[in-house]
Amino acid sequence: MKSQEAVAKRLTRLCYEKGCSPYQLSYGSGVHVSTIKSIINGKSRNPGINTLVRLCGGLGINVQVFFAGEEFNELELEEVEKGD
Repeated sequence: MKSQEAVAKRLTRLCYEKGCSPYQLSYGSGVHVSTIKSIINGKSRNPGINTLVRLCGGLGINVQVFFAGEEFNELELEEVEKGD
């Protein structure tokens, strides 16, 4: 599993567990709902740590809890794209 997919799955699962929609999470975190939907739908390839921290705050968890999800146990080693 790629990291962007793991983040999307973890965020989706946490929203389900907390009983909140992307709109409710947006209100609680201050992250625009379109950004949340982009992460969940896999369109956002690399959400920043500040965004993830804000989302965690909206979910009432810390970043350590976010990354402790089972989704991150199956990460594939990803090649780093090198610039020119």
